[in-house]
Amino acid sequence: MSSGSTCAVVGCHNNSRKLKNALETFCLEHQQLRKACPCPPPYALHSMPRKEDRKLAWLAALRLKHPPKRVYVCSFHFIDKKPTELHPDPELYLGYDRPPPKKRRKLTRTTLSVTASSDTNNTESVPDSTVLRSVELDQASISTQPPEPHLHSVHTQWEDPSQQDHQYCNRSRRKDVQDKMTQCDEVAYFILQNDADALLYTGIALETFNTLVSTLEGYDNNEFTVPVRDQVLMTLMKLKSNRVIGDLSRQFHISQSMASKIISHWLDKLEEVLRPLIPWLPKETIQATMPEAFKKNFPNTACIIDCSETLLQKPRNLGSRGNSYSHYYSHNTVKYLVAVAPCGLIMFVSAAYGGRCSDKFITMDSGILTYLKPGDEVMADRGFTIKDLLFERKVRLVIPAFTKKRRQLTEEQVTYTRRIANVRIHVERAIRRLKVYKILSQIVPISMAPKVDKILRICAALVNLREDLIRDIQ
Repeated sequence: MSSGSTCAVVGCHNNSRKLKNALETFCLEHQQLRKACPCPPPYALHSMPRKEDRKLAWLAALRLKHPPKRVYVCSFHFIDKKPTELHPDPELYLGYDRPPPKKRRKLTRTTLSVTASSDTNNTESVPDSTVLRSVELDQASISTQPPEPHLHSVHTQWEDPSQQDHQYCNRSRRKDVQDKMTQCDEVAYFILQNDADALLYTGIALETFNTLVSTLEGYDNNEFTVPVRDQVLMTLMKLKSNRVIGDLSRQFHISQSMASKIISHWLDKLEEVLRPLIPWLPKETIQATMPEAFKKNFPNTACIIDCSETLLQKPRNLGSRGNSYSHYYSHNTVKYLVAVAPCGLIMFVSAAYGGRCSDKFITMDSGILTYLKPGDEVMADRGFTIKDLLFERKVRLVIPAFTKKRRQLTEEQVTYTRRIANVRIHVERAIRRLKVYKILSQIVPISMAPKVDKILRICAALVNLREDLIRDIQ
């Protein structure tokens, strides 16, 4: 196998270079490189056999217009993951497969027997023989019960494909679909092959994603025929890349209505499961994990707070439009408060408020003040005029110095402001990690506005599942 060998199947991009790079990554489970650990490689490349009959069988299966000199096929396209005596040729996902054409509705031919009886009062004789009349009757027209949702529509001669995802009562059919999907492997198996893919599509490492899926197994909805792993991946892809529902439904081979229901279901469950991952750390833990820059200049810091905004689609309601309008962005936005521990962990995310709300109002209304204890210090920007709110709780506010009516700051104030800016930047980095999820960095549609609070908490919890924000903890 040369360094440039690539799978010859149409649309498959697996090659030896990707395989080599995957083996050079670090295995978190066995704490060593993957090429030395017992974990199997993600795939293998198999060269075309030398026997002429087998060559012709491979080329017939691949249907290549211009086959390369050396043909390689990766293990994804073999039923047994490699050529075997029972299945020596590539048979799966060969690139040219198309969905089967829509089937025409079958018409049932029913023979009605009509018996002519003789009328005693009638002078004409009627034969006693049975008259057979063959009539083509539609199954829907002779049924006394209304058609079930998964049966053919009476208004068209084609099957309604949109109803195929809603056969909730047909358990046997759903089991057959699940068995087929298990045989063909999950979509997530082909999308997520290493940590780079997992970070690209979900924002977390592959091992973290697998652990999350195993935790969510018990929250599955039996109405969905898609594997739980694919359902969770679809939801995280919506948060990470903000792809439209139609695009996700095509990639996971389901209807748009089913994709929308799956995402809505898992947003609720993910928020419920991941909520404990945004804890308010005890003061002892904050002190123990505090970086050296804080210990030297701001040893009593409990948290760093800041507000951020996400653009919102313009509401139709004039009242909502006015409440969510932000003069800073000249656009409708949702505004939320983020509190970060000195070590970089997100400890608090408020609910989403309209862009019209001030930083002081959000701080007072969000409930963060209840977590602060006497003697704590809160670091914030100049816009947080909350000194009076914190004074009541014997909490000190650390903010950069103001010039007020003076022309410039003193040398001591400049040095103090620089020290604050040097450590307060960590809350900006945490918010930037939040904005990696494009659902929060792009315009939020009105249809998802009711779930913005849950989306904020889910994204914050996923950020906390990543590596440390500050790595110089001592």
